[in-house]
Amino acid sequence: MILDAHQHFWRYDPLRHSWISDEMALLRRDFLPQDLAPIYEASEVAGCIAVQADQTEAETAFLLDLASEHPWIRGVVGWADLCSPRIEARLEYWAEDRRLCGFRHIVQSEPDPAFMQRPDFCRGIAALGGFGFAYDILIYPHQLESAIRLADQFPDQRFVLDHLAKPRLRGGVLEPWAAQLRELAQRPNVCCKLSGLVTEAAWTGWSYDTLAPALDHAAEAFGARRLIYGSDWPVCLLAAEYQHVLGIVQQQIAQWSASEQEQVLYRNALHWYQLPHRPA
Repeated sequence: MILDAHQHFWRYDPLRHSWISDEMALLRRDFLPQDLAPIYEASEVAGCIAVQADQTEAETAFLLDLASEHPWIRGVVGWADLCSPRIEARLEYWAEDRRLCGFRHIVQSEPDPAFMQRPDFCRGIAALGGFGFAYDILIYPHQLESAIRLADQFPDQRFVLDHLAKPRLRGGVLEPWAAQLRELAQRPNVCCKLSGLVTEAAWTGWSYDTLAPALDHAAEAFGARRLIYGSDWPVCLLAAEYQHVLGIVQQQIAQWSASEQEQVLYRNALHWYQLPHRPA
C-alpha cells in the first residue's frame, strides 16, 4: 500500500495563487482529482492527503468537499487562522469533519524569523492538541532553530516537517541545515516528509545522486518510524513526473525491510495524522 501524504488541488486563480511565478507557469491551471486519479492508478498509489496551498478557510472547505466526493482522498491538512482569538471556536467547527487531520500555516513566507514563538501563534498550536490535529511545519532552513523551540514548547503536539525544511540543494550547502535537522529529530513528537526535494534542486539538472545526501541525512535522523512519503504534486511537475518522485523515495528505502518500507510509504502517515486503517 502507498499513501501519498502531501499533494495539492486547486482551481487556479491569479490572485489567490500569486505565488506561482512566471517560471512556474505550467502550474497556472486547475489541478483536480480527475487529473491525479489516473496517475495514482498507474503508480499503484492507494490514496492521498490533500494539503492546503491557500491561506483561507475557503481552501479548507474546498479540500473537504473534494474528499467527500473522492474517498481515496483519505485526509486533509487545512488552514485556519491560528493567531485568531477565536481559534478554539473555529477548530471546534472544523473538528466535525473527521477527514480533517491537521492544519498548516505557510511560515516560510513570514518575514519574522521568530513567528513560531509569537504568543498568538503558540496559543493556536496549543489549541490543536485538544482536537487531535497534527500541525505541518513548512519552513526554510533558517527557521529550523525556531521549529526546534516550538517542538520543545509543545512536546505532546504531533508535528510533521514538510519537505525536509527545504535544504539548499542547488548550492550544495547542507550545513547548518543537516545539524539542525538532526537536532529537531531528537524530539520524538516530530516526523518528516520525504517530499519536495526535486524542486529544491536544479529543475532540469537533478539526479538521484543530487538528492541522496539530503535523503541520507533525513533517513539517519528520523529513521523508518518517522519518515513519510509525499509527492508534492503538482508542484513536483516543475522538475519531475510523478513516477520519478515516487521512485526517488522507493530507491532511498530499497534496502530497508519490507515492514520499514511499508511504514514510510503507508503506515506512518496513518499514525501521525490519526487516519483510520482502511483501504481507499
